Amino acid sequence: MKNLINKVKKSPFIKNVALMVTGAAGAQIITMALSPFVTRLYGPEAFGIMGTFSALTQIIIPIAALTYPIAIVLPRNDENAKSLAKLSLFITLVMAILTSIIILFFNEEIIKMFQLQEISSFLLFIPIVIIFAGIMQVSEQWLIRVNQFAVNAKASFLQSLITNGSKVGMGLIYPTAIVLVILQVMNNGIKALMLIMLYKKTKYKSDVVESKEKIYSMKELAIKHKDFPIYRSPQVLLGAISDSLPILLLTSLFGPASAGFYNIGRTVLGLPSRLIGQAVGDVFYPRISDGANNGENITKLIKKATLLLFIIGIIPFGSVIVFGPWLFEFVFGSGWEVAGEYARWISLTSFVVFINKPAVRSMPVLNAQRLHLIYTIIIALVRCIALIVGFYVFNSDIIAIALFGLTSVILNIFLYLLTIKISKRIS
Repeated sequence: MKNLINKVKKSPFIKNVALMVTGAAGAQIITMALSPFVTRLYGPEAFGIMGTFSALTQIIIPIAALTYPIAIVLPRNDENAKSLAKLSLFITLVMAILTSIIILFFNEEIIKMFQLQEISSFLLFIPIVIIFAGIMQVSEQWLIRVNQFAVNAKASFLQSLITNGSKVGMGLIYPTAIVLVILQVMNNGIKALMLIMLYKKTKYKSDVVESKEKIYSMKELAIKHKDFPIYRSPQVLLGAISDSLPILLLTSLFGPASAGFYNIGRTVLGLPSRLIGQAVGDVFYPRISDGANNGENITKLIKKATLLLFIIGIIPFGSVIVFGPWLFEFVFGSGWEVAGEYARWISLTSFVVFINKPAVRSMPVLNAQRLHLIYTIIIALVRCIALIVGFYVFNSDIIAIALFGLTSVILNIFLYLLTIKISKRIS
């Protein structure tokens, strides 16, 4: 047992996860500590409007650079990684310009088509969100590449401190939805700024001997990693749409207050994922990439990481299933117990997504991004059908969310089993 403990302490993987978790924990402690004040200052309707805007931007943010930043970790040569970073930033700028043109010329059509009347005045903020997201993604993936997990942890903490502190400070003066939306717009920009500033202060110098990997041009790298825009980008887009469907439909059919209940429930239940799941995923991605290059047993790596997350997540998610309504009313104040009812079912989705982080992060390494895209199309369709059945057959938002959660559980289990099967062929 003593030898096992010493081995765990010396493990670079455990140390890096601990660093990421520390930063994320600090960020989430601030979020949770200030959430009771924020919910009381703004109310469900303001949260609903912010949630709708957030749901829309969360669909766009992952494809700001067509997912090319995720490829920054893969090259053995730093020069190729730098070229991928430049390519990602260039694509981000083009995407922001195209989005601006579309919004300016088709603003009314977009609002009518997607029922976005509640956030119509905020659509012009979207190009700014894209630019901030692209810079943040490139900065984040580069720091993951060079194993500067401590910088990422510090940036997450400062981002949460600035954003949530501003919500409370501005809420005391002007507690309206526009404050929440503007801070949502600035969120990724704040983290990107923190990452860049802290990276310079670390004065990192790579001690890794450059490999004999060929130096590619930016165009050659775009072609070499074309599976990211062709498969990963649509997959991420569909995944984001699938995750945002409840908020968009709740806003359209039941109003912003109902969307606010769902948004706060999803935010709270996303804490373990952002606290631990994201940390494990960020550290696991370069680890499994190295493991594949060195001929290690990839299946074993995926199973161990998944089991770890299962053990960690069973208590927090299980507690919400049992005590959801009471917990939400106690923490967030009177009127929020409905969010607790939502949370009972959201917890099912959040839990399976939480424990599936290693499987999802393995997809680029396993060359299974095409398969992941097909899976995402299926889960998006099934989730959409589940919500429609809940709304139109049962006329109940609670049943709709319940069906959404149950289908997510079944399909995520299937994804895990499929990933293990693929990994066995490579290991």
